[in-house]
Amino acid sequence: MSNLSVAKFGGTSVANFSAMQASANIVIADPNTRVVVLSASAGVTNFLVELANGCDPVHRATVIENVRQIQYAILDELKDANIIRQEIDRYLDNIESLAEAAALATSPALTDELISHGEMMSSLIFVEVLRELNCQATWLDVRTVVATDEHFGKASPNDEKTQHNADNVLKPLINQGELVVTQGFIGRAPSGKTTTLGRGGSDYSAALLAEVLNAKDVLIWTDVAGIYTTDPRIASAAKRIDTMSFAEAAEMATFGAKVLHPATLLPAVRSNIPVYVGSSKAPEQGGTWVTRDPQPRPTFRAIALRRDQTLLTLSSLNMLHAQGFLANVFNILAKHKISVDTITTSEVSVALTLDKTGSASSGAELLSNELLTELSALCNVKVDTGLSLVALIGNDLHIAAGVAKRIFGTLEHYNVRMISYGASTNNICTLVRSSDADNVVRALHAELFE
Repeated sequence: MSNLSVAKFGGTSVANFSAMQASANIVIADPNTRVVVLSASAGVTNFLVELANGCDPVHRATVIENVRQIQYAILDELKDANIIRQEIDRYLDNIESLAEAAALATSPALTDELISHGEMMSSLIFVEVLRELNCQATWLDVRTVVATDEHFGKASPNDEKTQHNADNVLKPLINQGELVVTQGFIGRAPSGKTTTLGRGGSDYSAALLAEVLNAKDVLIWTDVAGIYTTDPRIASAAKRIDTMSFAEAAEMATFGAKVLHPATLLPAVRSNIPVYVGSSKAPEQGGTWVTRDPQPRPTFRAIALRRDQTLLTLSSLNMLHAQGFLANVFNILAKHKISVDTITTSEVSVALTLDKTGSASSGAELLSNELLTELSALCNVKVDTGLSLVALIGNDLHIAAGVAKRIFGTLEHYNVRMISYGASTNNICTLVRSSDADNVVRALHAELFE
């Protein structure tokens, strides 16, 4: 199946009828695309998360109506929507029942079941859009393929079982010449319950399916024509990057570039599958290829920005010449399923930012009262918010002479709260006030890229 492509379309690419039609035309134009992975229509997942967190009856009715309007607006433009409308109504009724249950008592399993409905609806409608363009497609429930553990909200795939399912369910369809339309972001636990792979997990789904099918590439269709040196909305002089390495793209995704989900690259890197990022609204503009070893590999590749950062400073005199303090801290964080992002230490304190990138689908608060209580029993805890992380992405940054001078000379007028430099060959991170973040990105981009 080496000529096969797996295409993934994000929420904006299936947001409305014209967006779906544009995406369908991209699929039809590429005979190698045999598997299409879809996100929910833009806005739907956020509404479903709201319902999953529990709403009063009046607000609940409003939110469900918002979801209905998004889907109906697409259905109303189909030539014959009667059959598919009945299916969508069935899902909307189901959403209503689950939302009522969530208002009484919410749970991670219920949340996953509820928010999976967005992908189910968009993929059903997309098959109908293709059919009206004289392209036959087969709808597939991705839960019959992607097997996961029971960690609701941020499930991990079971690679062996997923491969087995793909061999038995997905490959026979493709061997028969079928074009398969399925969902991103969701899977099935051993108990049979629906799971989600965390926010942004549709990219991960596409890469997973590409891996089990031994595909030649993964095509990520989004609302921007590739990956840029920084967000063009912040720095208008940002330029598109034609090719970049898996390591660079993973760093960019991890540190806030919303073009790719960090986990997307795991199956792609593992199996050396190139990933393409392009715009479904303007496919003719080209995009960015992410591969194992592109050339050239410049010292400075891009600048990423991650807003809404929380800095946790833990201080204790017991740290001084003591063993095990950090181990205790990390054990507590691990118990609460929190991964640390950047970290700096001194003799009696450690400052760290928390990784929100792979947070659960429900968007639950990372710093729970239970977590803070446990940490407070061990040390003094200080929480700082209103911060943003600016990450400079590049190659061999730790050995390139003059890098620190160029960066910190540019930042001389800004308060830098924390610096992480030297641990990675591919990034240098600075934590700054959120009010300064855009100006910091613009200043660095002007100095290093313009």
